[in-house]
Amino acid sequence: MHASLQIFSHICAHNKPWISPLKTHDLKSLFSIALTATSIHLFSSLCLYHYLSLPTSLCLALSFSLSAPQPPSPNPMPKNSKVTQREQSHEHVTESVADLLAHEEPFDYKNSSLNVGGAAGKKVPQIEVPENDGRPAWNSKLQYILAQVGFSVGLGNVWRFPYLCQKNGGGAYLVPYFILLLIIGIPLFFLELAVGQKIRRGSIGVWNYVCPSLGGIGMSSLMVCGFVGLYYNVIIGWSIFYFFQSFQYPLPWSECPIRRNGTLAIVEPECDKSSATTYFWYRQTLNTTSTIAESGGLNIKMTLSLLVAWIIVCLAVIRGIASSGKVMYFSSLFPYVVLFCFLVRGLMLKGSVDGIAHMFTPKLEKMLEPQVWREAATQVFFALGLGFGGVIAFSSYNKIDNNCHFDAVLVSVINFLTSILATLVVFAVLGFKANIMNEKCVVDNAEKIVGYLNSNVLSHDLIPPHVNFSHLSTSDYAEMYGVIKTVKEGSFAQLGLEPCLLEDELNKAVQGTGLAFIAFTEAMTHFPGSPFWSVMFFFMLINLGLGSMIGTMTGITTPVLDTYKVQKELFTVCCCIIAFFCGLLFVQRSGNYFVTMFDDYSAGLPLTVVVILENLSVAWIYGTKRFMQDLEDMLGFRPYKIYFYLWKYVSPLCLIVLISATVIEMAISPPGYNAWVQELAQERFQSYPPWALAMCFALIVVAMLPLPIVFIARRFNLMSDGSNKLSVSYRKTMMKDISNLEEQDEARFILGSKPGEVPSSVPTRKNYLTPGGTKPLDPNSLSPNSCYGTSYQNAAISPTTPTTPTTPATPESDS
Repeated sequence: MHASLQIFSHICAHNKPWISPLKTHDLKSLFSIALTATSIHLFSSLCLYHYLSLPTSLCLALSFSLSAPQPPSPNPMPKNSKVTQREQSHEHVTESVADLLAHEEPFDYKNSSLNVGGAAGKKVPQIEVPENDGRPAWNSKLQYILAQVGFSVGLGNVWRFPYLCQKNGGGAYLVPYFILLLIIGIPLFFLELAVGQKIRRGSIGVWNYVCPSLGGIGMSSLMVCGFVGLYYNVIIGWSIFYFFQSFQYPLPWSECPIRRNGTLAIVEPECDKSSATTYFWYRQTLNTTSTIAESGGLNIKMTLSLLVAWIIVCLAVIRGIASSGKVMYFSSLFPYVVLFCFLVRGLMLKGSVDGIAHMFTPKLEKMLEPQVWREAATQVFFALGLGFGGVIAFSSYNKIDNNCHFDAVLVSVINFLTSILATLVVFAVLGFKANIMNEKCVVDNAEKIVGYLNSNVLSHDLIPPHVNFSHLSTSDYAEMYGVIKTVKEGSFAQLGLEPCLLEDELNKAVQGTGLAFIAFTEAMTHFPGSPFWSVMFFFMLINLGLGSMIGTMTGITTPVLDTYKVQKELFTVCCCIIAFFCGLLFVQRSGNYFVTMFDDYSAGLPLTVVVILENLSVAWIYGTKRFMQDLEDMLGFRPYKIYFYLWKYVSPLCLIVLISATVIEMAISPPGYNAWVQELAQERFQSYPPWALAMCFALIVVAMLPLPIVFIARRFNLMSDGSNKLSVSYRKTMMKDISNLEEQDEARFILGSKPGEVPSSVPTRKNYLTPGGTKPLDPNSLSPNSCYGTSYQNAAISPTTPTTPTTPATPESDS
């Protein structure tokens, strides 16, 4: 028996069983040795120690099968088996244990994520393509790109970016925007894509893995997604209402309604004081109240529109990416078709060139204003959907070797070019509208002048002889206006004449709902075939909003489904039902003011905090060098070194400045909203009442509350780090890390440095290094406070497998 043990030790030390595929003659030796009960026990113990290489059940089955008499196999070994090939061929054939037991194709343990050592001198990569762990995957790379584009390109590209261009210096605004896109947008977008693709989890699982103490990042992202989804879908509901209203000729917002009082017909006073499109928006669509304190009850039309919007979103995301991926083919591509059609049509309109020239005329002095850079950084930040969790969720369904760097650059460039395209369309149409309004101004004021001439308030000598009132041009009116203003300098203000300058019309800045539902709709009333263009425009808005809502809902459902075992379809339906009832707050008659409140307070500051913590947890806690090495292993190439400095220094500094500027802006700007005053037929700024002000700050606090709660709970071990929720791919990745042993450590672990020496109860493992590479971490003293992802190594073992193997009994001596 003692001699058998010595032979067995010799084989273990030199042939490294269970680490490299076994040779046939080695197996024969092992078979004869394992016939004794003690050797069987030792054989099983070895398997238990090397659970990273062979499952326990397989080891036990093999050991007991070796001790029992083996009847002759009724079925001969297949001709294509490795044993048959070895007998019939002189070529080198490698068999594994699986070949001999199951007569199946060999499993490549050298390249498997379960391999402990591998061939001598061969570097074992840290990350390999995991086997299918049941996680859904994109059908194609195009589907994934369209999903990311659909999420990042949203309503903000159409009604926020053009407004910022108009407000912040036209073409000069593009310079700071593009610079900040390069130093903030693309690096952080790349970072989110990379962590989602590597860890293959939603936002909660990703940040639990990177740093359990900062696991609240994912929960805060989920909270913000919930807040944004509530009011964002209300905007889709508004677009759905306008879409169905567009199937009329003339359009219902093209003219003011007529009020009849007996035989007398008068124009609706509220509409007459404002405009037909403004009246239709505030009175017939929203039926808004004059203050946020006046609820006014539910708006039935908007409630039904919201219900339709949530049904559409539910159907799009109910089966995860299996359904939303197919929707993206249309919802992501159709807006570009509409934008190009509007651009071609807009360039054919009178005055469109004036609008485009106004946009691209740079006001370089604006670039020196800090406010311009702050707003450019904010727009870059929200345009790419950073911090929402949708980017991470979408990338988690990718293959682990997907080139996410290319994806980050491609999607960012597409987003930027889409903003430029949308701005061209908007300013072409607004240039046409400005010319229409300027001509109307000239006609109205010319009628005033004719009245003053007929009543002898003005002398006919003031009118240039070449002026023809029946065909009055803007240049003729400008000349006549200048003469009258010079001569009647003292009493000119009493005449009530307006200058009617095209520049003034182009400088009227509109954004958000004012641009989409008032300015743009008014311009379309002057289009030939206006109902067709209106249907196309609002259908485009629905698709833009739907693409963003799919990403927002994925940012909510994916982390929860990854963390808890719930039915996907049932959970999605429940989320949409709850969201619809919560969204009733926004379809009251005062709901428009709550949309503004949530837009201003629920996402801005919390998302900025979330993103800077994401940046810091990867660059400073997980380690930028370590993250760069992970990217090299994952992508097959090392990213540009500039990313190291951007992630570690530039992006955090820019985000800190952005947070400071946002807090200062919120402190100096009085919190309030623009209320529609029916008697005046115009908007007036009003401050929030105390309860509404408390609600504003509650949105910020609730969105950021998971950050300190999770940090404190895990610091004091009051909350699990979530390691029991890890997937197979998680476990395989971590097993690669904890199983990269040195060759001498393996030999010493198996039987000790000398034959017959009892192995220690805990295998020697390679020390983990901090990002600096100096301080080793003890993998056996892991806690949720560890921020290097190593607290998940125990999840590599099945929950039923003991984390510390039992020390095997000392083999009995023959003597």
